[in-house]
Amino acid sequence: MNIRMVLLASAAAFAASTPVLAADAIVAAEPEPVEYVRVCDAYGTGYFYIPGTETCLKIEGYIRFQVDVGDQPLNGSESNDSDWDAKTRGQVQFTAKSDTEYGPLTGVIVMQFNADNATDQDAILDSAYLDVAGFRAGLFYSWWDDGLSGETDDIGSIVTLHNSLRYQYESGTFYAGISVDELEDGFYKSDEEPNNVGVAFGVGGTAGAFSYQITGGWDFDNEDGAIRAMGTVDIGPGTLGLAAVYSSGPNSYYSAAEWAVAAEYAIKATDKLKITPGVQYYGDYYVDGDDFSGGDAWKVGLTVDYQIVDNFYAKASVQYLDPEDEDDSTAGYFRLQRSF
Repeated sequence: MNIRMVLLASAAAFAASTPVLAADAIVAAEPEPVEYVRVCDAYGTGYFYIPGTETCLKIEGYIRFQVDVGDQPLNGSESNDSDWDAKTRGQVQFTAKSDTEYGPLTGVIVMQFNADNATDQDAILDSAYLDVAGFRAGLFYSWWDDGLSGETDDIGSIVTLHNSLRYQYESGTFYAGISVDELEDGFYKSDEEPNNVGVAFGVGGTAGAFSYQITGGWDFDNEDGAIRAMGTVDIGPGTLGLAAVYSSGPNSYYSAAEWAVAAEYAIKATDKLKITPGVQYYGDYYVDGDDFSGGDAWKVGLTVDYQIVDNFYAKASVQYLDPEDEDDSTAGYFRLQRSF
């Protein structure tokens, strides 16, 4: 019995001292390093760092649905005299910024997509430009694209988007600049070709509740120019806006009349509702040809803006135009727009 116990104890000790041969362990692969998108707050809200770079990018835009109405055909088709037209637009803007020894280097691309129906659509480059140290080069809107906040004033160029080279000085409440513009698709007289060049300037700023802007331009091929002054001031429950423009002759910077004055009062009825009546008077209203010879004209209108929720807006506008030597007309639109 003792020998049997010795043998069992020896076998147990031998088994305990023998290594156990187990299956090979499964080793998980090391995860690839992931660089998460970082917020870039150096240039304001909405910017983030492009992964792997020090360039900040912002993506924004809007979606717009609009119905136009008017006395005249609106769709440009001779076979259809419809006096209303629905259309949709989508616009996306990419803004890239990075620090350089000359200050922030900015690049902007704006793509716009318009649809009048399922087949009549277009995609255009609405803006694309470079900006550094006050210099801007590319396709962008001129100072003549600015106006009062309502829809009644007609104090800008027919075409305000140009290939241009511009320098603009800016401080906190003041700016001044000069630009050289290719006016290839602007106004040109019957003996001129559409390859004009122009020089424009802009000066503006704010002083408390008052803001102002003076804009001028000279169209070299048409040998005419225009100058405009515009200002706004907060009065009572709204903002009063006044503007005046003079043109020496029809040109790419202003061709609606020899001179015009405009006024509006943007009433902030509530935090979400703004009501803006406006009026404009034209001296020597332009009809056709190379000169201002259409008599006088006047225009009156009303624009209503309503913020439904954050970043979602409704706008309705109606305008009445009465030229001395032309038929009067009424036109307007209703718009829904979601910005992001």
